[in-house]
Amino acid sequence: MSKIIITCALTGSIHTPSMSPHLPVTAAQIADQAIDAARAGASILHLHARDPGNGRPSSDPDHWAGFLPRIRAGCDAVLNMTTGGSAIMTMDQRLEAPMRFAPEMCSLNMGSMNFALYPMAARITDWKHDWEEPFLTNSDDLVFKNTPRDIARTLDEMGAKRGARFEFECYDTGHLHMLRHFVDRGLVQGPLFLQFVFGVLGGMAPDADQLTHMKRTADRLFPEGFEWSVLAAGRNQMPFAAMAAGMGGHVRVGLEDSLMIARAELATSNAQQVEKVRTLVEGLGRTVATPDEARAMLDLKGAEEVST
Repeated sequence: MSKIIITCALTGSIHTPSMSPHLPVTAAQIADQAIDAARAGASILHLHARDPGNGRPSSDPDHWAGFLPRIRAGCDAVLNMTTGGSAIMTMDQRLEAPMRFAPEMCSLNMGSMNFALYPMAARITDWKHDWEEPFLTNSDDLVFKNTPRDIARTLDEMGAKRGARFEFECYDTGHLHMLRHFVDRGLVQGPLFLQFVFGVLGGMAPDADQLTHMKRTADRLFPEGFEWSVLAAGRNQMPFAAMAAGMGGHVRVGLEDSLMIARAELATSNAQQVEKVRTLVEGLGRTVATPDEARAMLDLKGAEEVST
């Protein structure tokens, strides 16, 4: 098996500050946790920004500028900026910061979907900020919009114009077929990096059969080859990481995907999850890729080509 890439997704846009005191919100918290996660073995850092005043997901480039230079100075990990941002952001907002900073990698959701977070609201009784509860409860009428036009725009702005490679986030088999469509149109070239996403209400359930089905479907659709990774939300994070590692895939962990480190125990940092998954995959005989090895595997443009 090839070396395994560990991606760490630091904060995301799903969890809210009331859910965990360890969720990084300020620029200093995001930067410190990113650097620690890289030291623990993460070769790719999947990044979102937050408003440091209230922890709300943010698309403001100034919020990004608060931590991107510090992370670059503190480690050599690949910085992967979201183009998904938050389902409540417009496409212009979601692309504003990535277009300014021109990272080596961007995430790209391969379709529109329901993005239902409202069950999480029932678990919280003490809210830190007034935006959190309605943000979650109103998601029963929330669609994450990423149409073929949106995808083509992102591929052009971030790929063709700025040289980024993509973490293609696939929440069901239809997203794999959409990616094949863009490969056939000549708008996507390999090497491909597929991220299979499980456990978001509106996407695939975290079932082992779904994982094997996604892998078989990708094998059929992309005979030219691809790299693939798995993330699973909540308590399924580590079991799915183990399955992916055993099948030859890569893994993603981080507080964006799960706030826990064990049953009923909050993770105290992103690095703690990276350390746990590193022990797990090394126990299966896999060798963790360095950032430069990940760059070579994914044919990234290199950190020297990133804007400051």
